[in-house]
Amino acid sequence: MKLLVSITCITFNQESYIAEAIESFLMQKTNFDFEIIIGEDCSTDGTRKIIEEYRTKFPEKIKLITSSQNVGMMHNFFRTLHHSKGKYIAICEGDDYWTDSYKLQKQVDYMESNTDCSLYVHTATIIKEKKSTGRFVRPSKHDYIFSIEDVLSNSGGFFATPSLLFPKRLLDDLPEFFTDAPVGDYPLTMILAHKGYIYFKDEPMAAYRTGISGSWTENLWAGSHFRQKIIQNIEKDILILKGFDFYTNQKYTTLIQDAIDYKKAYQSLMKKEFSILNNYFKDKHMFIKLMLLSYGLFPKIYKKVRELQFIEKWRLQFVYKQKENT
Repeated sequence: MKLLVSITCITFNQESYIAEAIESFLMQKTNFDFEIIIGEDCSTDGTRKIIEEYRTKFPEKIKLITSSQNVGMMHNFFRTLHHSKGKYIAICEGDDYWTDSYKLQKQVDYMESNTDCSLYVHTATIIKEKKSTGRFVRPSKHDYIFSIEDVLSNSGGFFATPSLLFPKRLLDDLPEFFTDAPVGDYPLTMILAHKGYIYFKDEPMAAYRTGISGSWTENLWAGSHFRQKIIQNIEKDILILKGFDFYTNQKYTTLIQDAIDYKKAYQSLMKKEFSILNNYFKDKHMFIKLMLLSYGLFPKIYKKVRELQFIEKWRLQFVYKQKENT
């Protein structure tokens, strides 16, 4: 069979979860061949040993990429990408996993028939440790075509990482703003949306794990200095947006500036600097004002409230209504 998909999986200290991820890759039923590229970033637990056991059992399927010292999340991803030989890249990090054995087949069938599609994503179940939360990463309540405008106006990050599948050729030339980014989801979706359209399938085919100690998100919120870390992260997001503006020859400057203004408003709230907010709030819907104020002034409370199912439904209903009105 022809090799069509490279599954890229980056992992670090995920001995409790990596086997579940690998098993979900191996269970895929396809009429094409696929490979599994695992970037193991010098874990200090038993992660590498587990991967090596699977590689011994499936040497023709699993390739282990590692090094003598830790290289960091982004470089780890780029080296798995470099070693990939498939036409398409499917992403799933070592603490997430797939739940549908026909996931890859469904995604590839669509991509092969719709060559203008640059990214296929789908609904994912949110789990905490090993238990379902009853919530989903679900940016639309039905199948939907997302554009670059949607990605920029929503500040990215609303697609589940283990749902991503895209043509490898679209990342043959990696821009500097992407390689320098602290995390890859945001710039990746921007680049891919710029090169086609994003197809969202409202079908849960993966599990997205939260609350994992040592993860990028948990590290961001941990400790008493989380505000400063968030402020620094916003600065990096703004640099990504400016880099994308240059990369696209200012094609989306107005949308990018709107996204930057939102991030600066959020940043000023995190700093408790209120003087610059009047102009930003002037034409904004009350719901947006309340979300931004609560997130900026009481971020940890807001984060907990967002986890309540009925609150998330209210928020999504507003997002859907705004989308339908545009």
